[in-house]
Amino acid sequence: MNIYDYYVKTRDNKDIKLEEYKGKVLLIVNTATGCGFTPQYEGLENLYKKYHDKGLEILDFPCNQFGNQAPGTDNEIHEFCTLKYNTSFDQFKKIDVNGKNESPLYTYLKSQKKSLLGKNIKWNFTKFIVDREGKVIGRYEPVTTPEKLDSVIAGLL
Repeated sequence: MNIYDYYVKTRDNKDIKLEEYKGKVLLIVNTATGCGFTPQYEGLENLYKKYHDKGLEILDFPCNQFGNQAPGTDNEIHEFCTLKYNTSFDQFKKIDVNGKNESPLYTYLKSQKKSLLGKNIKWNFTKFIVDREGKVIGRYEPVTTPEKLDSVIAGLL
């Protein structure tokens, strides 16, 4: 399997196949609205505005597994992000990124790029970059801000 074989759920619970993003550079991130890293939404939106027309897509997967920092419904999370950070990139249904209920997409991403800290996602705002051919080329821990990924993304576009 490759990344384009996976399905994810939209905020309104519809299945979408990642094949729809074929040929795009993807920045996939698990997020939370009540986390110390939450202000990274601003940097993510800046990257999106800067590079979307050149082929960047940001896929935002809220996750409540770390300190219960993404409470609320999918719509409440989306409303928070759009009102506070003016986000306009794709935000999906809340998921688990570790454990028995983890998203198959995240099982795949973690199998492609392990962290120096191990296979599991350690916290909110872990980022994966996927090139236009669907290869996972990088995994970045939450302390890596979106701004630090600018040159990597620019190089893939």
